[in-house]
Amino acid sequence: MAGKKKSRPVVTGLVLLALVGTSGYLTVELRKQEEPGVTEVRNVGVLEGGRSTDASTDTGKEAWSRLENPARSVLRGADGQIKAVFTDGARIATLSGPARTFQEPTSTASKVSTTDWVRLMPEKWSKGADKEKWFKEWYAEYRNSKEDDIFAFAFQYVAGAPQKKDGQGTVIAGDANFGPLNTSGTEGGDLRLEQSDFYDYLGVPYPFRDGVVGQPESMRARSIDCSGFIRMVLGYRARHPLMSSDTSGDGLPRTANGMARSKQGVDILPLAGITAQDRPSAIDQLQPGDLVFFKLDTRTGQRLDHVGLVLGHDTEGHLIFVSSREEVNGPTIGDVGGVSRLDGNGYYAKTLRSAKRL
Repeated sequence: MAGKKKSRPVVTGLVLLALVGTSGYLTVELRKQEEPGVTEVRNVGVLEGGRSTDASTDTGKEAWSRLENPARSVLRGADGQIKAVFTDGARIATLSGPARTFQEPTSTASKVSTTDWVRLMPEKWSKGADKEKWFKEWYAEYRNSKEDDIFAFAFQYVAGAPQKKDGQGTVIAGDANFGPLNTSGTEGGDLRLEQSDFYDYLGVPYPFRDGVVGQPESMRARSIDCSGFIRMVLGYRARHPLMSSDTSGDGLPRTANGMARSKQGVDILPLAGITAQDRPSAIDQLQPGDLVFFKLDTRTGQRLDHVGLVLGHDTEGHLIFVSSREEVNGPTIGDVGGVSRLDGNGYYAKTLRSAKRL
């Protein structure tokens, strides 16, 4: 079984030595939160940025318009405020709703206050889908819904989250570990085992659509690594199809590398390569709910080895993501091992390589 979670002190100072949680290996890195002399990538946070390709179509109370980079449809209310964004080729939708604040005070001072609610539509969006029956029914159900969305699901696995059970008594949510202790590992040397998928957390077999049945390992109970966390949130909880591996079946692949290189969803920040020179030069296209992929460990070769979910801007204007990490033993937006910012020159900002909207 995975060990007890460590306390999560807030990390300060220019330099810290920490364990790096990845989906392939664990390394010790010298991490600088800000590195002088290196041009920072800053995010302006313009959700509706990009050139409009046609005029709005006013329905009296709401108006639709089209934007590029990526191609998407934007729905505005009579007051001109954005009510929803739908991206061509993606099932992820961002809707405006009641304000919420996400925070993890034991690990970071960052707070993300947002009116964004991220949900998975039953079909991929395309231009003109607002006139289709499936969308009208779906939007009527969720436009003002306070039912748990993808962000709510994600925060049901951070430190201290209470357990939730389904109708069969299976624990489907609650404080999650990253993975069990590695008996041959050390601090700075693969302390925790990876390869804990969502069904390991659940402790029940899971039948995939290709006929493979995922069998949980008891020592991985209540554990989900970085890609297992994404598969739990977007797959098991939000009901996106899941592959049994990176190569078998259809849906969301098993690993961070498989997800990044798959044909699922829309490439928002296309993968150019894995080197430091391949870091995206701008991240303005990112929006809440996007998957972000990182290259943390040289030992994983050409593979991307970490994945997270864009949450939104914190109260200081930084773009924050949530992911399951080894150094804090579970899902976090914390600062341990590197601040969870995608802008600036922190550890994760510098190792960002691509992004996808599912």
